[in-house]
Amino acid sequence: MRDSSLKFFKTLLSTPGPSGYEENASKVWREEAEKFSRVRSDRMGNTFATLNVGGTPRIMLSGHIDEIGVMVTHISDGGLLYFKGVGGWDPQVLVGQRIRLRPSGEAASGEVVGVIGKKAIHLMGADERKKVSQIKDLWIDIGAKDAEEAKAMVRVGDVGVLDQDVLELPNGRLASRSVDNRMGAFVVLEALRLLSEDSDGLNAEVVASASVQEEIGLNGARGAAYGLDPDAAIAVDVTHATDTPGIPKQEVGEHALGSGPVVDRGSTLSPIVTEGLMRAADAEGIPYTIEANAARTGTDADAIHLSRAGIATAVISCPNRYMHSPSEMVDLNDVENCAKLIAAYVKTLAKDADFIR
Repeated sequence: MRDSSLKFFKTLLSTPGPSGYEENASKVWREEAEKFSRVRSDRMGNTFATLNVGGTPRIMLSGHIDEIGVMVTHISDGGLLYFKGVGGWDPQVLVGQRIRLRPSGEAASGEVVGVIGKKAIHLMGADERKKVSQIKDLWIDIGAKDAEEAKAMVRVGDVGVLDQDVLELPNGRLASRSVDNRMGAFVVLEALRLLSEDSDGLNAEVVASASVQEEIGLNGARGAAYGLDPDAAIAVDVTHATDTPGIPKQEVGEHALGSGPVVDRGSTLSPIVTEGLMRAADAEGIPYTIEANAARTGTDADAIHLSRAGIATAVISCPNRYMHSPSEMVDLNDVENCAKLIAAYVKTLAKDADFIR
């Protein structure tokens, strides 16, 4: 991966943006997209970068830019903050983590940091020690001495993310919070950049979408697809890497870090687009694996393919270890090959490409 692309990816991962509050991450994405494409946003907060305006067919590339986070629900008399998860958390992951809260309102200034607390093991009875933590039993401590001081710092409804930044590891591996799915938002824009640098023979109008609110209901992609009305779409997300202990490969397939993009085959997906992606991978010598989804894919594709009269939709995923944790891990070669595969496939599309079946 080129240095400038890696720098952009790391900046994107480091910028907080939980579902519904993606503005800062979207701004980073938008500023990068403006270097080589036409950029606009919509009322939901989706951002679109378009290449080859007026071309045919119109292809939508969707990568959701939101991440899971927390939202303050109550401030106790002692100044402790109670919260809910924004998106799907394993509460065990939250115990002992540090939090970056983003206060809102006229009096807000900067971020507020805190730690997630629970009763210490020394004070638990034997039965309590056997129970898994639940979010309702956790709290955020921002160091406030009482409710008045805490309320001067944050309000109910303020959101935050885990305070974990990017970690570069050997063998081209990278760990961070928000890999799910800033990776996808990065890939769709990187694919657009590759197409902008080699646009000879490009027939399609290509629209990369940094879609919002995926983690709470695929909401952004649903609105984006309706507004764009593309002929075909590719949703880009992470999938579970299966090269760690305890993962049943007979159920989820075999997708190790470094094995390349994962092309989904599924009942709701277009075999025309899916087969086209695999042909492009074979032609370009890009390694890939196949994942089977008999019903929902759990990605933006589940909303996109149902839009309007139906959209021919495919899914490309990147193997990811430790999903929905502050240490999600991907292989940078896989990330780069996802973008290369999308660009290669889009270049194969003729002006009269037909997705009807």
